[in-house]
Amino acid sequence: MKPRLHALAAAFVIATASAVLVVPVAPASAQTAPQPKEGWFQTLTTFEKLRPDVTIPPKKGLVVIDSRPAARQYDPGHIPGAISIPDSAFDKAADRLPADKATRLVFYCGGVDCMLSHDSARKAKALGYTAIEVYAEGMPDWKAKGGPVAVSAAHIKKLMDEKQPFTLIDARPKRVTDKGVIPGALAISDTEFDKNIDKLPADKASLVVYYCGGLECVLSDQSADKARKLGYTNVVTYPEGYPEWEKLYGAGPATAAAAPAAAPTAAPAKAALVAGKEKGSVTVASFEAAWKADPASIVLVDVRNANEYAAGTIKGAINVPMGELEKKLATFPKDKPIVFICGTGARSGEAYDTAKMFAADLQTSFLDATIKFAGDGTATIAEKK
Repeated sequence: MKPRLHALAAAFVIATASAVLVVPVAPASAQTAPQPKEGWFQTLTTFEKLRPDVTIPPKKGLVVIDSRPAARQYDPGHIPGAISIPDSAFDKAADRLPADKATRLVFYCGGVDCMLSHDSARKAKALGYTAIEVYAEGMPDWKAKGGPVAVSAAHIKKLMDEKQPFTLIDARPKRVTDKGVIPGALAISDTEFDKNIDKLPADKASLVVYYCGGLECVLSDQSADKARKLGYTNVVTYPEGYPEWEKLYGAGPATAAAAPAAAPTAAPAKAALVAGKEKGSVTVASFEAAWKADPASIVLVDVRNANEYAAGTIKGAINVPMGELEKKLATFPKDKPIVFICGTGARSGEAYDTAKMFAADLQTSFLDATIKFAGDGTATIAEKK
């Protein structure tokens, strides 16, 4: 007897010499569509729908917007061609949105538990934009599904300043790179890629950054794809490339044959504090030991809001809410280490970045940890893994 096919079920039918095998298959939309949560923006998109439209040069009529904080999240990794408009700075940066309010806007942030993209989408709708979508699964999903990743000029400059190990490659033709490259970059034109494989790092997990002549240039994308096919697993691009770099930091030297930057030299520990995994952080163990030994030797700054601080903090910590930090940095002592704390490490990390930007002479660090405040001056601190 032949098996019956349900009228509404999608299926593959595989015929053999003696039988017909029916394999039910869920519709593609059911396989990829995220489950809406309370508070989400009403119009959603997915990786499968968005990926074909993310191209270099960027697709006309589409603007992809990263709603996450810039320095810690957008700069070190974002969807190629996406612009950075952190939700916290949306009102100040709304002029970066296209003049044509019928332009398709796609907002994203840090995944299904992140509300920043949904909040920004609603703000854009209030401004009159009519073609708005939210990629709710965001950057974690993009990376997990193999989407290409881009970095910003600020991140490359940070890697250079901190002497982090990475390989920067200019994929433009020699006649162009002879006129100038980003300092420290290797000039390996895309057309000469196969002849210069020996110049790539031996460690295929090394960070490799490709760039070329800006958002209209496809050479860096092509070279990055070739590197990935060779087995390199940490390949990113800087799509804005040399034109943007020159505007931001000035013209670079002629073609360089520099080796990858050397690994950074560890800075000596101060006040018994030991550097943590995240740049600017200190380990929980070293903080707890130093705080227990001599609390007066450390300025502990709780950057949460006043009501959060009032409900419970670490005894001895002072309260400077994140929104007030910049204007109060001048009041901090320069002869003591300053450690920023919050509940999750997010605002404390932002406080560290702010201090480095506006008061670099201060001895600042932060706890990249989950802190549960008991309300009696004590707290349980769990370092992030």
